[in-house]
Amino acid sequence: MNPKKLQKLKKKIRHAPLSERKTSYIERMTAYYHQFNDYPAIKILISNVLLADRMLAAGDLPQQVPLLQLPDDSQDQIYQKLNETYPAGDATGDKLWNELSDALPNLDHDLRSFRDYLENHYGMWAYTPAPFVGDLAKFVGDRSVLEVMAGNGYISKGLRDAHKTVYATDSQAWTAENETGRHPLTPIEPLSAVDAWNKYQDQVGVVVMSWSPDGLPLDWELLQAIRQSSKDVDFVVIGEPHGATGSEDFWNHADLLENKDTRDLNRHYTQIDLVQDHVYLVK
Repeated sequence: MNPKKLQKLKKKIRHAPLSERKTSYIERMTAYYHQFNDYPAIKILISNVLLADRMLAAGDLPQQVPLLQLPDDSQDQIYQKLNETYPAGDATGDKLWNELSDALPNLDHDLRSFRDYLENHYGMWAYTPAPFVGDLAKFVGDRSVLEVMAGNGYISKGLRDAHKTVYATDSQAWTAENETGRHPLTPIEPLSAVDAWNKYQDQVGVVVMSWSPDGLPLDWELLQAIRQSSKDVDFVVIGEPHGATGSEDFWNHADLLENKDTRDLNRHYTQIDLVQDHVYLVK
C-alpha cells in the first residue's frame, strides 16, 4: 500500500458517516476488542470499558480508566503493522486495512459515548472509580458523611463498604426519566438536598455532592443553606464548572479551594472524556 493510497483512505475515514448502531453498546465494544487485538494502544482502551462494565454489573465500583480517546496515530499504527505483516499489493492486507479503517470512526464515537452508556444503563453520571472512593474515605476519617443527590448511591456504597457512617439522600426526581435512582446499590433516603442538610447538619462533618443537575439552582440553594448555618463542614463537590453540571449561580459564588486535600482527592478522579469534571472543596 503506497503513501498516496494511505492519505486517500485517511480522508475517507474522517468524512465517513457513522453506521447505524443496531447492536448493543457492550456487544460492539466486545467486537472491537477482537477486531483490534493486534493493536495494544487501542485494545487497552476497549479493555477498560469492558472491565468497568463487568464490575458495575456485579454491583462493584469500577476501576480507574484512562482518557477514552484513540491515539492520534491510530491509523498510522494500523498501516505500519499491516505493512510489516503483508507484502505490498497483498489482497488480505488491503482487506484488513479497509475493515479496520472503516471501524475506527465508529470505535472513536463509542469510546467517547461511554459516559452516555453509563448514564442510560446504570444511572452513573460521574464516573466513580473505587480508588477515588478510597481517597475520599481517607479524607473523611472518623467523621460522618451526608451525600446529597446520591442517585444510585455509588459513592455512599463505597464509603459504607469502608465502614464510614453515611446518610445517603436523593430527591429521586429523575426516576421517571432515566435509570438514576431506580437501582440503588445501598439504601437511600428520599430527601432533597436542602431538606437533607436541614435534617442531618448537626450529625455530619462532610457533605458530598456529585454532578448536580445542569442548569438547576439546587446546588446554589444548598450552598446558601450551608453558609447560613455556620456549621463547620467540608463540602466536597464533583462537577465541571460552567460546563456539564450545576448552575451558574453556584459556580459564580462558590469559593473553590486548592490545597493538598483537593490534590489527593483528584489523584484517582481523572478525566475519561471531553467533560472536565473535577473534585473540589467548596466554601
